[in-house]
Amino acid sequence: MGKDYYKVLGIPKGSSDDEIKKAYRKQALRYHPDKNKSADAEDKFKEIAEAYDVLSDPKKREVYDKYGEDGLKGNPGGGGPTGSSSYTFHGDPHAMFAEFFGGQNPFDAFFSRSSGGEDVDMEDPFGGFGMGGMGGMGGFPRGFARNSSQMHHDGLAKKQDPAVVHDLMVSLDEIYSGCTKKMKISHKRLNPDGRSTRTEDKILTIEIKRGWKEGTKITFPREGDETPSNIAADIIFVVKDKPHPVFKRDGSDLLYSAKVTLREVGMEGGSA
Repeated sequence: MGKDYYKVLGIPKGSSDDEIKKAYRKQALRYHPDKNKSADAEDKFKEIAEAYDVLSDPKKREVYDKYGEDGLKGNPGGGGPTGSSSYTFHGDPHAMFAEFFGGQNPFDAFFSRSSGGEDVDMEDPFGGFGMGGMGGMGGFPRGFARNSSQMHHDGLAKKQDPAVVHDLMVSLDEIYSGCTKKMKISHKRLNPDGRSTRTEDKILTIEIKRGWKEGTKITFPREGDETPSNIAADIIFVVKDKPHPVFKRDGSDLLYSAKVTLREVGMEGGSA
C-alpha cells in the first residue's frame, strides 16, 4: 500500500491546495526538530515534507492518487501510468520549511507591526494562521526577537542585505481619503534545495491610511533578492507627496498660495 500522504498531513483525500498548504504548515510547525524534541521528530518532519512535495504538485499527486506510493516510486507491482515513474524525495525538509515561510524560521525570527504610523511593517509571514495575507499576527508564539542572521549550509552565519528604499508618490486627494496601492516587484527566491534560485513576481499591497505624513515608511521584510549566501533585504516604501496644482501640505495643514497685485491689496485694505 505504501505511505498514506494524506494521513501524514492529517487531511482527507480530495483536499484543496489551500487545505494542503494549511495542513503542511500545521504539521511542520508541530514536528519541527527545533520545537519537538521527541526521538522521531526529524523522521516525521522529513515525512511531512515528502507528503507536501507530492500533494502540492499536480502531476505527482495525480499519479499518487491513482497508483499510490508504490506506483509513484516505480516499485515492483506498483503499476503507474507507463511503469516508468520513479519519484524519490531528494529535497531538504529544512530548506522546504524555510522556503514555505519566505526564507524565515518561525523559531528564530519574529516581525511585528508598529502602531505609531511612522514606520509600518506590512509583512506577516504567519498570516496563514487564519489571518490571510499581510497584516495581523494570528497564532504565532510571543517572545521571539527578530534576528538578522541565519546559518548557511557551510556553517557560516548569513547576513541580511541592506534595505532597498523606494519613494511612494501619493496625491493629497489619496492622503485625504486613504487608498490602496499595489506595487509589482520581481525578486529571487531560494528553491527547496536551499542552493539554487528562481525569479518570482509578487504584488505588494499597501493600505494608505488617511492623514499619513510624508516620510511614513512601509516595510516589507525580506522581500528583496534571496540567495544561498544572504538573507533577503527588507523593501521599504517612503510616502512622498505628489505636487498638487493648488495646495501644498505643511504638516497637518494645507497651504494655498495666491498671487495678488498691489492694487488688489490696496482695495482690500481700503475696504477694511
